[in-house]
Amino acid sequence: MPGVPRYHQRMSGRVRLSSTTVTLSRSEGVLTVRRFSTSTVTIFAALGLSVGPAAAQQSGGILKFFHRDSPASMSIHEEATISTVAPMMGVFNNLVLFKQDEKQNRPEFIEPELAESWSWDEDHTRLTFKLRQSVKWHDGKPFTAADVKCTWETLIGKSPEKLRLNPRKAWYRNLEDIEPDGDRAVTFVLKRAQPAFLMLLASGMSPVYPCHVPPRDMRTRPIGTGPFKFAEFKPNEFIRVVKNPDYWKAGRPYLDGIEWTIIPNRSTQTLAFIAGKFDMSFPYEVTLQSMRDIQNQAPDAICEMTPTPVAMNLLVNRDAAPFNDPDMRRAMQLTIDRTSFLNIIAEGQGDINGAMQSPPGGLWGLPPEILATLPGYGPNVAANRAEARKLMERHGYGPDHRLAVKVATRNIAQYRDPAIILIDQMKEIYIDGELDAVETANWFPKIARKDYMVGANLSGSGVDDPDAYFFEHYACDSERNYTNYCNSELERMYEQQSIEPDQNKRKPLVWEIDRRLQEDAARPMIFNYRLGTCRSRAVHGITIMVNSLFNGWRFEDAWLGQ
Repeated sequence: MPGVPRYHQRMSGRVRLSSTTVTLSRSEGVLTVRRFSTSTVTIFAALGLSVGPAAAQQSGGILKFFHRDSPASMSIHEEATISTVAPMMGVFNNLVLFKQDEKQNRPEFIEPELAESWSWDEDHTRLTFKLRQSVKWHDGKPFTAADVKCTWETLIGKSPEKLRLNPRKAWYRNLEDIEPDGDRAVTFVLKRAQPAFLMLLASGMSPVYPCHVPPRDMRTRPIGTGPFKFAEFKPNEFIRVVKNPDYWKAGRPYLDGIEWTIIPNRSTQTLAFIAGKFDMSFPYEVTLQSMRDIQNQAPDAICEMTPTPVAMNLLVNRDAAPFNDPDMRRAMQLTIDRTSFLNIIAEGQGDINGAMQSPPGGLWGLPPEILATLPGYGPNVAANRAEARKLMERHGYGPDHRLAVKVATRNIAQYRDPAIILIDQMKEIYIDGELDAVETANWFPKIARKDYMVGANLSGSGVDDPDAYFFEHYACDSERNYTNYCNSELERMYEQQSIEPDQNKRKPLVWEIDRRLQEDAARPMIFNYRLGTCRSRAVHGITIMVNSLFNGWRFEDAWLGQ
């Protein structure tokens, strides 16, 4: 399979390694090795696979996480953060979902969930789902096609019910209508062909909501059809979900519940995990340094460092002086030393990309030979900054006339640490920054209403596809277009790549868009995090995905055992 490391591919049957025959099977996301030798263990360790005796799933137990911060609400459709999606994804179901035991989200790994099947018309403008029968919401009401219609009419703004925030409205700008056919079928009607539309629906950010529950209630007491029921959220303390005994999928979930204890301080998180108070870290929260501490002090813990689509990026309010001048924005872009960020924060463990995540984790990222040609990406940092200072001096700034700005960022370590480095690097071009740390509940509303001058932000996408990323972050009218970048010519290119059914022809179009976004300083990307997730050996049935933070937390296959 091109672009996917071999150990990410499905494995089953018999494999001969030298003189040793190993029998492999994969069930519910668990790779089992039934016969192996010491040499086999060594080979599998080199591939990043753990080898152990066959084990059967066990029912019962509470899976305990620490949580990094207190989210604004429990409504996935109104939030733009894993802080809500990870605890709440198990409360819901999608029409379709990426396979939960595959590390990379790809079109061929999409499976039916609340839908039993789907079909396209010849023009790829009508996508019809046959829906599962006998599914009930957690309050006992039946799930029907009307719920699908209500969900997406709310997302595209056609419903009398309104979301307080609607971060993914831009995903569905091509959606014309949702047509139920009785209770058990529904058709999505598109304005133009969009072969990747199914990728959007497979994201953990695309759950089906109940038609009979208003958005305000979904923020505080969400009701879903998923394997877990929402139990309680105490801001700054904990989030709890409990097993849904009437789940439509027989035998699932295995767990009795999941608890998320909110601990914002990283040192406290690490110490608590080492002490055995938690079964698993918050997903993608463990730094390289914290992972080293955990492995030294809790050697039985299993830790995994993964590439992510989460990019630290520079936000500049291009509608407000002095940053409404393209020279000023380009100067800031040129002063960034990306390698320095990686070395300071992660000992070089990270990736430098454009808008789209680079391979092998991502599917669409710019190749290195194109990245090297972009402003500020070249290796000569001194020359880049000299050019940046000339631009600043052209507008009257210099050693004796410096520009003072506040640099807004979210008040968690993944945001604050690089924001401090950014402030230091801006000093090289006569800009003096002051850190403005904003609590999570206020961060996304603040930048959505453009209430900042300069910002240090983390951006990801609910799914690794250009249709999600370009329309969400760079479309002229998107709520998540935090810099108000608007380019009508590129908008036409967004649509051109979206219509293209041949992925090999689509990729050069995507690269050209990405290249131009970086040249325009639309939202300069600084680096992509590689982040760790740690768990005890008692945790099974959870796969850490490499090209989305948001799509692997259904937890119906998770279980606790030895």
